[in-house]
Amino acid sequence: MCKTSTETIFIFIQVGISCKWTYDSQRFLLESFDLISKSPSHIYHSALPLSPSSSWLHVHYAAQLSQGVKVIEGFQAGWGTCSCTVSLSNVPWALACYKDCIAVGLRSCDIIVLNGITGSQVAALSGHTDWIQSLTFSLDGTLLMSGSLDKTVKLWDIQTGGVIKTYGHTSQVLSVSISPDSTTLASGCEDNSIHLWSVWTGECFYTINGHIGMINSVSFSPTNSQHLISASKDHSVKQWGINGSQIGPTCDGDGVAFSMDGTHFVSWRKQVATIHDSKSGAVVTELQVPSDEVYCCCFSPSGELMAAGAGHTIYVWDITCSDPHLFKTLGGHTAVINALVFSSSLVSASYDGLVKFWQIGTPSADPVEIHTMPNPPSLAPIKSVSLQPKYGIAISSDSEGVVKTWDILTGCCKASFQTPAKGKRRDAQLIEDRLILIWYAEEKIHIWDTEKGKLLQTVDAPSCTGLRISGDGSKVFCVGDEVIQSWSIWTGEAVGEVELDGNQLLNPLIADGSKIWVSSHDSSTKGWDFGISDSSPIPLSNTFPNRPYLDFICNIRWWSGGPCRIKHTVTGRDIFQLTGRYTEPWDVQCDGQFLVAGYSSGEVLILDFNCVVPQ
Repeated sequence: MCKTSTETIFIFIQVGISCKWTYDSQRFLLESFDLISKSPSHIYHSALPLSPSSSWLHVHYAAQLSQGVKVIEGFQAGWGTCSCTVSLSNVPWALACYKDCIAVGLRSCDIIVLNGITGSQVAALSGHTDWIQSLTFSLDGTLLMSGSLDKTVKLWDIQTGGVIKTYGHTSQVLSVSISPDSTTLASGCEDNSIHLWSVWTGECFYTINGHIGMINSVSFSPTNSQHLISASKDHSVKQWGINGSQIGPTCDGDGVAFSMDGTHFVSWRKQVATIHDSKSGAVVTELQVPSDEVYCCCFSPSGELMAAGAGHTIYVWDITCSDPHLFKTLGGHTAVINALVFSSSLVSASYDGLVKFWQIGTPSADPVEIHTMPNPPSLAPIKSVSLQPKYGIAISSDSEGVVKTWDILTGCCKASFQTPAKGKRRDAQLIEDRLILIWYAEEKIHIWDTEKGKLLQTVDAPSCTGLRISGDGSKVFCVGDEVIQSWSIWTGEAVGEVELDGNQLLNPLIADGSKIWVSSHDSSTKGWDFGISDSSPIPLSNTFPNRPYLDFICNIRWWSGGPCRIKHTVTGRDIFQLTGRYTEPWDVQCDGQFLVAGYSSGEVLILDFNCVVPQ
């Protein structure tokens, strides 16, 4: 794709011309922008091979590049609801937006500003010395407020990136809000207090002490500078006047957010989000999420939708009618969602280190749905994958305990088995023509013959945060409390153990033959060989399994600092990267030629790099 064609695509989009070509091109650019803006060659190496098979781009460009790419279970047909994924090097903890400007507060103490359409970074703000807990824009978008665990609130000039003023506190700041006339700042603190500040003089002119728990969230009404609302860890939500007087009744809730017009607010606790009338505090409706506790909520600018983040999932309701109904369920994050905002799209941030932009449309007209394939049936999240090229298969195991084997050349399912490993940590491998599954439950590792449906044996393991069958199929590896232990898979006898230094990343584990590798928080890797008889496991001098010319960088989960990628060992260049909705697999294995990855969506991705990566 050339520069001219890219510019033409955006011209068509801007003037509102709708066709298959422009829609697919727009979705491709948005979903891959974070990747190709850093390395344009990834257009051909990564982005096009992973484009949906029904897209115009795939038909005209990617077919010749994607011979080695198989997305099984039929999910590759159309574009997903997520239009853009930004992978960050640290946990995004807070979000705020003004039009198409997205501010992201990180655990690294920095604030980055993203373009709300492409997800590209346009600015970085540094000055805090501890986690950013809360962000808010002024009504005109010229000012940004940030609250931090460093016991300060900072006022930023969003144009220059400079700090205008710092407001000192005696306890950690958990939430901030600025009045619609930009004259007053409210800060909610760990010491159960709410402080009201003059924005320009920096003086605290009132302190509200009406809660008996730390302040989880505080927010001014978007239309009334004399009215604010707060939620506390004491599970109460209260409305206040600017003079500190309480307005209306106390409600239940751990968090709270206003609608854009100030007429309603939503409070949440456990699995319920409750919408209230702002004047009376009366309950308008209660919305129940199917699973997990609600962590964050927000209203759309139009007031037609309300979104809630619960666990790894976002739930969106149409609240325009008297009986609100669930409008969308969005899955794609692999860790708890900790922040949501609406700009031109719905934006989410998660502990998995990702910021995602979602095109969800509106209840009355959803142009995205016009161009997408019908939604496939929901499948259980994939919890583990195993790659065995010598048998020509990959193995997946989902959260419902279903184990499947896949032909890595055709992508066809060869066999499927229901097992008792539902909801458990597990791994599976074909060993001596027997499909063996291991899982952890009740402080024991269970070793199961999948095809016979028979428990072979159990071994005691007081703790388990990582579990893997050795590459040669002879052992079970288990990471516990700062220790790696190993047992014979056939006899259950202990083989050996090594103590960790407490700085290890416990999942994923990479096994090769009798060797095992674990990664550290600092991205270093350590390995041991458990195959030396009558000896303790031997530390390995090389830091990763030997591969001919490709090195697999297995960075998954928020603490690892980036997406999964393939690096050329000679040039040191990244030549392939999992992108778009395939950025963050739940589990992944690679041997230098083949890669298999499993996702929370139920998808299993198989890559043959002899076909995908130019030699």
